[in-house]
Amino acid sequence: MNRQLVPNDILLESVRELLLEGHTVILRVAGYSMRPLLENRRDSVILKSTKDCQLHDVVLAEITPGHFVLHRVIAVDGEYLTLMGDCNLVGQEHCQRKDVLGVVTFFLRKDRKIDAKAKWMPAYIYIWLHLLPIRKGLLLIYRAKLKLTKVLSFNK
Repeated sequence: MNRQLVPNDILLESVRELLLEGHTVILRVAGYSMRPLLENRRDSVILKSTKDCQLHDVVLAEITPGHFVLHRVIAVDGEYLTLMGDCNLVGQEHCQRKDVLGVVTFFLRKDRKIDAKAKWMPAYIYIWLHLLPIRKGLLLIYRAKLKLTKVLSFNK
């Protein structure tokens, strides 16, 4: 299979059109802001179009013209949403519901398909959000584990 890198502005406009037409879209994750749930260029998400996103949903949103993020909704105030990546220690984005292109329905992680509304997901989200004060240390351990895994698999 040939893979080709497509610039975000072109790719995400196509994603927007497909979602508006009622299609679901599988999108490969690019970036580290949703670690440890999603890994850069390894995992994918299945998106569906909806403006009915809820607290703790992971959404693809255009936070400024041409700037898109795949982050978790951490606060809702009517039509206004506050977003933050699971790996982010600080920094939040703000947008309106109308800026949401799609909501993640499934995470495609390694060889597993994980329902975004799985019964255990609220507990995962609750724990991870409340670990924010020590998240930096946890993420350092996670990165070290990833590096060690790569070294060990490279030496095989």
